[in-house]
Amino acid sequence: MAKENKNALAIFEGKQIRRDWHNEEWFFSVVDIIEALTESPSPRQYWGMLKGREVQLLTICLQLKLESADGKKYVTDCVNRKNAFRLIQSIPSKKAEPFKMWLAQVGDERLDEIENPELAQERMKHLYEQKGYPQSWIDKRLRGIAIRQNLTDEWKERSITSRSDFAILTAEISKATFEMTPSEYKKFKSISDKSKSNLRDNMTDLELIFTMLGERVTTEISQQEKPTGMPNNKKVAKRGGVVAGSARKATEKELGRSVISKNNHLKIIQGSKRLKMGKNTPVK
Repeated sequence: MAKENKNALAIFEGKQIRRDWHNEEWFFSVVDIIEALTESPSPRQYWGMLKGREVQLLTICLQLKLESADGKKYVTDCVNRKNAFRLIQSIPSKKAEPFKMWLAQVGDERLDEIENPELAQERMKHLYEQKGYPQSWIDKRLRGIAIRQNLTDEWKERSITSRSDFAILTAEISKATFEMTPSEYKKFKSISDKSKSNLRDNMTDLELIFTMLGERVTTEISQQEKPTGMPNNKKVAKRGGVVAGSARKATEKELGRSVISKNNHLKIIQGSKRLKMGKNTPVK
């Protein structure tokens, strides 16, 4: 499973906590911890005041690059599990004790997952269940994560290693499949960059299926032809996307409607609740 999917986020009471596996232990984003504990609308400002008042807190932080809402990585103040407990002591919050218990649990996850990689998939499944996704959707999403990992592993074999190059190749597949790049797709679905929301977490079943098809076909072509350099890899990515795009158009012709949906996560979950309660029951 891809590191960014498997390791980068944890969830505490619905709040995303960014983290990074560094020097054989977890490091957690300080501002994310503060936001989770205080629900402050300005956690960075809160952190600025806190470290100004308690200068010793600066000594427990390590600066690591974490992904932000815009998809780019920025240097961020982080603490390991031990120092996270020290940080919590400086923040008055009724959530302090539940957060300490949560830390104790997630702190050992990575070591367990190294011993048994299936635990990582179970954790992802649990996170999606907590967010209210239907089981059938979760199964497709997890399969898509595995297919995506296979593709990025193949790109690395072709000496494509940078995140920016991955993004360029992914855009080629997406544009050929859906006639939109991922950034255009997010705008189409009204997904704000500030939401920290992943595009694929906002896709419908069929959108996930055609995303998987484009990436899997790209992987198969690449493994067979072994392209070298970005120009050749871009051509292969486009060809994989064209296969998925053709399948999408054929499906749309049969269904008499577009597969591409404006629905985002909230609308998808509301639709699922509506089905469970009855088609004519409004969702409050």
